Formats: sequence, C-alpha cells, structure tokens
Amino acid sequence: MNSLSRRRFIHLLGAAGSVTALGTMGLTLGGCSGGKPGAGPRVVVVGGGFGGATCAKYLRRFNPSIQVTLVERDARFVTCPFSNAVLGGLQDMNSIQHTYDALRTQHGVNVLQDEVTAIDPAGNRVSLQNGGELEYDRLVVSPGVDLRWNDVEGLDETTSDIIPHAWKAGPQTITLRSQLEAMADGGVVVIAPPDNPFRCPPGPYERASLIANYLKTHKPRSKLLILDAKDKFSKQGLFMQAWEQLYPDMIEWVKGSDGGRIDRVDAATRTLYPEIGDPVTADVINFIPPQKAGAIVHAADLVNNDGWCPVDQRSFASTLQSNIHVIGDAAIAGKMPKSGFAANSQAKVCAAAIVSELGGTTMPDPSYVNTCYSLIAPDYGISVAAVYRLQDGKIVKVEGSGGVSPMDVPDEYRKNEARYARGWYQSITQDTFG
Repeated sequence: MNSLSRRRFIHLLGAAGSVTALGTMGLTLGGCSGGKPGAGPRVVVVGGGFGGATCAKYLRRFNPSIQVTLVERDARFVTCPFSNAVLGGLQDMNSIQHTYDALRTQHGVNVLQDEVTAIDPAGNRVSLQNGGELEYDRLVVSPGVDLRWNDVEGLDETTSDIIPHAWKAGPQTITLRSQLEAMADGGVVVIAPPDNPFRCPPGPYERASLIANYLKTHKPRSKLLILDAKDKFSKQGLFMQAWEQLYPDMIEWVKGSDGGRIDRVDAATRTLYPEIGDPVTADVINFIPPQKAGAIVHAADLVNNDGWCPVDQRSFASTLQSNIHVIGDAAIAGKMPKSGFAANSQAKVCAAAIVSELGGTTMPDPSYVNTCYSLIAPDYGISVAAVYRLQDGKIVKVEGSGGVSPMDVPDEYRKNEARYARGWYQSITQDTFG
C-alpha cells in the first residue's frame, strides 16, 4: 500500500471498526440503545476488557430489548495497550484506566462489580463470588489470559514481586516501573518473552523499546537484554532497524535456539538459567510466562488440551458447551492475533451472531479486523493491520489487506505513526468503554 491509502485504511479501522467488521448489520439489527435495561432475552457477559465490554455495549446497540449483564471484578479496567508507555515513564497509570459508567448510563448495561466463580452450562446459570446466581439465555465469556506458572522452574505467583511479569496491567505495572526507577545507572534489565501463542505478539518488543528510551535518557550506561523463547517475532525487521538507530549497543536480542529459552529461574538472586549457555544475572527481570485462557473457562470445560477455547469462528460459540460464546485472547480465532483490537472486532461479530440467533434470523458473512501500533520512542511508531474473513469455517487473512509499516522511511513518517498510535488508543477505548 502507498502511504496515503495505508493511513486512510488505519484511520477507518480505528474510527469505524464496527462498520468494517459488520457491514450494515447495525442498521438491520436494531439501531442505537437507550439508557434503560431491556426486557427481552438475558445475556450475561463475563469479563469487562476489550472483548467483554464491547460485546455488552454492542448487544444493546444491535437490539435494545436484550437484558445485558456485564460481570467484572474491578471497578476500572486497566489497559495493556499503552501500559508500556507507563513503564517507559511517558505517562501515568491514570491515563490507561477506564470506568464502566457509560455502559451503565448511556447503553443500559447492568454492570455488576463481582466475579463469576462457576459456570453451569446445563442449567444456563453462573455463580457469583458475592453470593447469588445469574441465569442466562446466552453467555459470553471474555476472560483474557492466565499465566502458566508451572512451565518454568522456580517461577510462580509468589515470586512476581521480585520478578514481575506486568502482562496484566495494574499493580504489576507499578512494580516493574518502580524497579526500573530504583536501578542504578549501569544496571542490566532482562526481558524474557514467551513462546507463541501469547497476548499481544509485538508487546515485549515495544516494552523493550520504551524501557530503553527511559534508560537512554536517565541511565545511559545501562543495558537491556531480551532472552526470547522464539527464533523470530512480530515486526522484527522494523524493531531491529529502530533499535540500531535509536539505541545502539543498548539492546541485545537472543533468540531461543541461541540461548534465549529459559529453563529455570532463581528469584532470590535474579538469575536466569537458559536451555543452553551460561546463567544470566540481572538487576531487573521482566519474565513473561507462557499463557493459557483465563481460569473460569478451564473450570467450565471450555478449553482443549492446549489450554485455549475452541469456537465456531463465525459466531464464537463454544464447540464444547451450548449457549456459551468465548471471545478475545482465550478463543482460538484462526489467524487473528491475541490483541485488544482483535477482541473488540470479535465482540461485535459475536454480538451480531447472538442477536441473529435470538431473533431467528441469519447473520451475514462476517469480516474481522485487527490493527496494532507499537511505540519505539515517543515520536517513533510502527504498525501492522489486516482484514480477515471466514473460509471453510476458519478465520483467514484477506490477501493484500492492511499492511506493515515500511522500512527505511523518513523520520516524519515514524512521527506520524506515533501520533496515529495515540489516536488509535483514544478511538478504541472510546468505542469499548464510551
């Protein structure tokens, strides 16, 4: 794509993702919702992230008669997107927190600050931590990811204050940021990304970039080492070109087959033991464990042997339990990555599928979108975007759609992408929580 058409494409994805994903469905399924709860079928949504909050909102937009209850443990959602900017000292935690006020007051969603402790697929009900149950006609589960602590010797939840993962934004973000601030100039930071699949494929490398930007500014004698379980990563050429330009001799990436894959961790001494090669001791370690679908779907037998949820990729209906849909990071969604934008797109398709099923109509063939921006410095951004469609029951990429930021472009191009990244964040959070 040339730069003009590509910028236009990204703009459309950010500002009108619902139209891109669903065509004219919003016009045929019921229009905009008001603030009053519906009196029709009951849909319970578990999890208030990019997937769950979007699905709750769009269920009401597509059909205001539906009674939608969103169950979310926290009063505010802290986004993983732009949490790396917090780690790099570019913005504060308040800037990535969002309430559910608009869902309540503007869209008529019943938001319960609670946690689902059990799902009864046979009885079409969920149990709540604070007592009581909710019955449903359809259930949408968007639990995000949990961490596979047992996959790495010496690492578990009790060590996360010493070796934070910060892969669920919130207190862990603050812990890792505090460690970076306390580290002396000349210290060593290690980031250890997991093997695929995991949430936000470019995330660890954006994190490395923005931490390096902080170190370059405040602790220039420091080093950052990426010990990667993989031999390649998302947008690799773009990241490495930027690192050579912006952070020469500061960032070193070690691929899995060359000693990046970690077998064991000694949290007390902050030492990593690679599969091959010598142990590595660092001042700050950000170890991102392997991942699986969130705990609640395991308890409800919604996962396969790999720890993820198989779904009908047209509607996101579980293939293991009836009347339950799974969206977002937990779902097996063909070629779509596990990202906030992908979850937002899947949520709209899922909402349309549920409205169609409950109304006895046939949903048109869906399409799906994803875009992902990465900041490498405050004024240096890169991106990847794609459109997906259903083919033989699987979500596949539409050839020629989207694109990746080009290599070897003027600085102004990277500055524009950094500006677009901030606009994208405003757009996606408004679409989800506004």
